[in-house]
Amino acid sequence: MDYLIVKWLHILSSTFLFGTGIGSAFYMLFTSLSRDVRAIAVVSRHVVRADWIFTTTTIIVQPLTGLYMIHLAAYPWTSAWIVWSVGLYFFAGACWLPVVWMQLRMRDMAQLAARDSTELPALYWRYLRWWVVLGIPAFFALVIVFWLMVAKPA
Repeated sequence: MDYLIVKWLHILSSTFLFGTGIGSAFYMLFTSLSRDVRAIAVVSRHVVRADWIFTTTTIIVQPLTGLYMIHLAAYPWTSAWIVWSVGLYFFAGACWLPVVWMQLRMRDMAQLAARDSTELPALYWRYLRWWVVLGIPAFFALVIVFWLMVAKPA
């Protein structure tokens, strides 16, 4: 029974992680492309909040539940699918950390521009480009991790 509960928590947290990532990315990108500074200020504030509440929590839960399931199921730690999953998970995290840093700055720039009724600075748009560039490989890395978790290829 322990395994099924931990597996359920692992799947649920991965759903929150992936869903929050996709939703946040969609709203942040398309609101930014609208160039509506007030909307960008509101959405970026909520995207940062969602990252702290959902993404940060699930980033902690995922490895804990994953490692515990590996232990409970007695999978070899050197199984290719486990090694690749862990590597890709850390790769996605390495992409996510600078994205979070940029989102905080983008939020602050948008808040300031909305308050002062000015345009967003060029730095906002530079960060947005890097935000997309880092988000794409992180997205595909997590898609592959999903596949590895389900297929568990030898």
